[in-house]
Amino acid sequence: MAAGCLFLLLLLLPLASTQTYHWGPCPSPQVQPNFKLEQYVGRWYEIAKLPAPYTKGKCIETDYGIRKDGTIQVRYARFHKDKMRRAEGTAIITDAREPAKLGVSYSYFTPYSPHWVLTTDYTSVSVVYSCEDYFRVFHVDYAWILGRSRFLPPDTVRYAQDVLIKEGVDLFRMTATDQTGCKED
Repeated sequence: MAAGCLFLLLLLLPLASTQTYHWGPCPSPQVQPNFKLEQYVGRWYEIAKLPAPYTKGKCIETDYGIRKDGTIQVRYARFHKDKMRRAEGTAIITDAREPAKLGVSYSYFTPYSPHWVLTTDYTSVSVVYSCEDYFRVFHVDYAWILGRSRFLPPDTVRYAQDVLIKEGVDLFRMTATDQTGCKED
């Protein structure tokens, strides 16, 4: 028993400083009804997020496109440590009955992580949620507010935050993403 508690403590320590973790399994928030992938594809800029180690930087954006094989190309870019860093991944619809439930992977060797679109109007704002469950003992929340432009009106950001709060997502660690001084492609 003591070894199990020590193991759990060792798992939690790295998460405590950068991520939003909670006891219990991942929640199951409501996703965008009648999600239309064809309207969602294109460029989205990160407005705010719950922190994750791989999302440090500024000028963060994600571009979604549909490949010929039906998978979704995900191109991620961020400016970090004086350099533009890019990654390309693949997204799939994990549940055909709920097409807003995407899975995203940036490597052939990693499983698809949940990437659920909770709400979007397709033209200005999107709220995305992800969660990693650790043995149903605790989970780590990830959330993003995305915009079709680098800056959203405060009322729109508040609306997006309210969507997350309504679904029980703790926004205490949510931070705004710096989108100033960014170069356009």
